[in-house]
Amino acid sequence: MVDAHQTFVIVGGGLAGAKAAETLRSEGFTGRVILVCDERDHPYERPPLSKGYLTGADERDSVFVHEPAWYAQAEIELHLGQPAVQLDRTAKAITLGDGTRIHYDKLLLATGAEPRRLDIPGTDLAGVHHLRRLAHADRLRGVLASLGRDNGHLLIAGAGWIGLEVAAAARGYGAEVTIVEPQPTPLYGVLGPELGTVLADLHREHGVRFHFGARLTEITGQDGMVLAARTDDGEEHPAHSVLAAIGAAPRTGLAESAGLALADRADGGGIAVDASLRTSDPDIHAAGDVAAAQHPLLDTRLRVEHWANALNEGPAAARAMLGRQVSYDRIPYFFSDQYDLGLEYSGYAPPGSYDQVLLRGDAAKREFIAFWLDEGRVMAGMNVNVWDVTEQIQQLVRSGQRVDTEALADPAVPLGALLA
Repeated sequence: MVDAHQTFVIVGGGLAGAKAAETLRSEGFTGRVILVCDERDHPYERPPLSKGYLTGADERDSVFVHEPAWYAQAEIELHLGQPAVQLDRTAKAITLGDGTRIHYDKLLLATGAEPRRLDIPGTDLAGVHHLRRLAHADRLRGVLASLGRDNGHLLIAGAGWIGLEVAAAARGYGAEVTIVEPQPTPLYGVLGPELGTVLADLHREHGVRFHFGARLTEITGQDGMVLAARTDDGEEHPAHSVLAAIGAAPRTGLAESAGLALADRADGGGIAVDASLRTSDPDIHAAGDVAAAQHPLLDTRLRVEHWANALNEGPAAARAMLGRQVSYDRIPYFFSDQYDLGLEYSGYAPPGSYDQVLLRGDAAKREFIAFWLDEGRVMAGMNVNVWDVTEQIQQLVRSGQRVDTEALADPAVPLGALLA
């Protein structure tokens, strides 16, 4: 039975917000829990939007964090389809789009991120898409199926994770795919040229065309429909649909207007939080894609836009809201599925932070582990079609110790044996 002695409000209906609500109840909180979401759908997970649901392998219901009935059973008050438009820190209240004003004792901002838009002529044409929300995936799934039936062309701006996963899904439907990317390889800033080439070769084998070193300058059409896209080097590519997959920006508007401290844009932006996910206001926490957290192990501020971060930060923030001691130091982790290739990445190795990329296994067969090293210390590892090694990779990253690189490269040496 809920009592009204305290009200905890969560703004954001993604994985972080839903898991925070679940954790508040599982940890024994008996006050009001109010979850506000500007989408009409119940909280859902985002990876299926570019993976199983988009490919047609999974049903729509599989994306939801909880069954719809769970929220009433857990006495979670839902405000779906309602954006939070104002945060009054003095009065400790948020105002929703319909004018509803909600008081809070503790507030969690899990507002996520939004897709970056192409700032070029032609983006108002029918057939220009983004992929961030379930409604986007609903539309894009039908578009890919139609393109496959009609031998249509999908042009993707951006060779990041979303762009590559959608390309794989589109080829599965039989659509023609061209990817335009300003860098020389896919995921150049994340994986570097060594591993980006592996993914480029994979997609080329499945019929994807790449145009590297170029940016879109215009999308052209006729009768309101997309016909082609032009790049800054004078090329023109046929296209019946265009996907803008050029990254996401943290949704910080509510926090910024309320005067909360933000992280530098050069560092990815987001709401600045400490290791307990507390903002500059002690009664407000942030988690998920919008939170730029001070990482106690890596000694840097990180904003991580991946499933595992939302899965774990939401509960951590909930515990901190309850007054528990929290120091969020999980190793960043993400995964991707493209065709018959599956990979997992653990760690943090931004460009310029490592001096060696070491491969363990057979890159030609795409069965290997890549390690990013700095002076012999493992900063990150990515296992490609090699499984059940994530825990050992994360232990190597967490240890911070120098390793024997010859042993690290030798598949016959167990990873666990490299730990002192």
